[in-house]
Amino acid sequence: MNKNFETLEYSVEGDIGYLTFNRPKALNAISAQVIEDLIEFSEWAKDEKIKGLIVTGSGEKAFIAGADIKAMCSMDSKEATEFSARGQKATLLLENLPFPVIAAVNGFALGGGLEMALACDFMLASDNAVFGLPEASLGLVPGFGGTQRLAKIVGINRAKELIYTGRMVKIEEAKSMGLVLSSYADKTQLIEACVDLIKKSSKNSINAISVAKTALNKGLELSIEDGLKIESASFGEIFSSYDMKEGTQAFMEKRKPNFKGE
Repeated sequence: MNKNFETLEYSVEGDIGYLTFNRPKALNAISAQVIEDLIEFSEWAKDEKIKGLIVTGSGEKAFIAGADIKAMCSMDSKEATEFSARGQKATLLLENLPFPVIAAVNGFALGGGLEMALACDFMLASDNAVFGLPEASLGLVPGFGGTQRLAKIVGINRAKELIYTGRMVKIEEAKSMGLVLSSYADKTQLIEACVDLIKKSSKNSINAISVAKTALNKGLELSIEDGLKIESASFGEIFSSYDMKEGTQAFMEKRKPNFKGE
């Protein structure tokens, strides 16, 4: 189904969802309303029966060009802490949706924009994409998970360098450091590549993908021993599912499985 918010647009084509940050006049900059809309969307979308979600920004120039600095300037410390907490809740909810979530980064993904993209399972990007956490150049620090998620993807040393300098990263460097999986000439090709990736994963059990995603996300915070316990529990859990029984039976019968996501 299609579902619109003040700052977001959501639609479904086939079994793929499309979520668009829609503030084109502000280069899709994050405001308090964007955060509240994303929280509402993610709480609602966890029950959507889709095979994957593509997240992008309206227009060609920006995925999300950053946070709404003008609105932030008037905040006191208490208001800023609350704003950060709501932004973190939004990224956590997005990160934990039970299906693959791809950030289709078109143009600028700066500050809070990069933080939103980091909450997705992975990023694909257009050749004109530019990434960065420039908060320190404004006397700020990342507040929506950037200090935590970036290091897990590019390593602590590179994350510190990017945050301390606030420098912009273009597409070739973003790919070389593992921030972006692949890039495409324009937004049309970018979205097509995201669709193709979801279609490839949708041949498998969405139930198994969801369980694996939970184990992956939780394991990042733990020791290898505790992470393996989560993996073992996930492995056992999946054995009670329809999809596991169907998948293994199909393998033995040398046919394609008919997964139901159960």
